[in-house]
Amino acid sequence: MINKTTILVWDVPTRVFHWLLVVCFAGAWLTAESERLQMIHYAFGYSACALILFRVVWGFVGTRYARFTQFVKGPAEMWKHAKTLLGNHQDANPGHNPLGGIVMVGLMLLILLIGLTGYLSVKESLGDLMSEAHEAISSLALAVVAIHVAAAIMMSFLQKENLVKAMVDGKKQGLPDQGIRYPQYVVGGLLILASGYIFYLVISGSLPGLTQ
Repeated sequence: MINKTTILVWDVPTRVFHWLLVVCFAGAWLTAESERLQMIHYAFGYSACALILFRVVWGFVGTRYARFTQFVKGPAEMWKHAKTLLGNHQDANPGHNPLGGIVMVGLMLLILLIGLTGYLSVKESLGDLMSEAHEAISSLALAVVAIHVAAAIMMSFLQKENLVKAMVDGKKQGLPDQGIRYPQYVVGGLLILASGYIFYLVISGSLPGLTQ
C-alpha cells in the first residue's frame, strides 16, 4: 500500500481565478443597489466575466486538474461519485469531483448570463425584461454559490481535508505521481495584472459602451 503525501493539485492561475471571482461576485452583489457605486458595480461585473473567459481557455490549456476533461463528466460518472459518498468512500482523484465540476460549470455560465443581461439592461434593451432577468439570474447564482460553499464544508469533513485551505496553497493529499509539477506563477501573475487593468478601465469609464 502506498501512503498518501502532500501534493500540488491546484496551479496558481486556478487559485487566482477562484479568489478573484469571489471578490468580484461579492463586490458586485454589495454594490448592486447603489447609484453612487454604479461604476464600481460594473467594474466588478465585467471583471468577473473576463475571469470566466480566462477560465474557459485555461480549462483547455491549463495544468492537469484545471482541465475540463478532468472533471466534466456525464450522468453515469456523477451517479457513481454520489454512490461513493453514500458509501463513505473517498474519491481517488484529488481534483474536482464530477458533481462539484458540474456546479462550477453551471456557476460560470450563470455569471456570463449576469454580465450579458446587465449590459443589455444598461442599454435598456427589451424594456424592463433584461433588468428583471439580471436580478433573477443573480439570485440564482447566489443560491448556487451557497450550495458550493456548503458542499465544500461538507466534503472537507467527509474527506478529512480542508478544501478551502487547498484552494489557497494548492496542496492536497494524494499519491506522489498525482501531483502537478509546475505551479504556473507567471500565468497567475499576468491574470492578476490583467484583471486589475480591466477593473481600472471600467471604473474610469475608459471602455466604450458601458453606460447608457
